[in-house]
Amino acid sequence: MGTEKGSRPPDRVGPAGRPAQPSAKPCPICGKPPAEASRPFCSDRCRDVDLNRWLSGSYAIPGKPDADEDAG
Repeated sequence: MGTEKGSRPPDRVGPAGRPAQPSAKPCPICGKPPAEASRPFCSDRCRDVDLNRWLSGSYAIPGKPDADEDAG
């Protein structure tokens, strides 16, 4: 049940002899392809938009209120 040498498929190679990237997910803000320098976003602008959403509280996970909050 061992694997034989050579039974592994060859690595895919992209342009300029670099390994091919698996299909990248689009930018979560605008849907454009991601840029290497700003990954997973397409630009610094989209990265800043996402940061602003986190800091302003737009991204929040709803949950039950704590018992301490109700005791007022």
